[in-house]
Amino acid sequence: MKVKNWSRYPNFSREEFCCRHTGKEAMEEKMVFVLQLMRDQLGFPFIISSGYRDPSHPIEAAKDEPGEHSLGVAVDVQVAGEHALELLDCALANGIRRVGINQKGPYDKRFIHLGMGDIINPSKYMDAVWSY
Repeated sequence: MKVKNWSRYPNFSREEFCCRHTGKEAMEEKMVFVLQLMRDQLGFPFIISSGYRDPSHPIEAAKDEPGEHSLGVAVDVQVAGEHALELLDCALANGIRRVGINQKGPYDKRFIHLGMGDIINPSKYMDAVWSY
């Protein structure tokens, strides 16, 4: 189910999750619920650097098949250093099972991909951890 009531997520706004290519937003409620839960548990803000991506987004269009972002079940969180490890621990404790880590280069370019896979078709995406 797509998010309909953004007021349930006081630490986030709909605009943070909009596709940077089309402006559309189609995040799954379960994903945003977990992010708000993590935000409450961690006690520090985090920036969503990439949320929903329309299948026409250049990154998604370049793939054989659009990925988790296009399903509304993945985000990239701009995070580095000690907060990156805390975010990773919290994500795993809250059911995030697909994690991509980019912790090299300038701090403002570092991020962690958090994904839930395809919640409609769970066998489509295996649990995984990878680095960029």
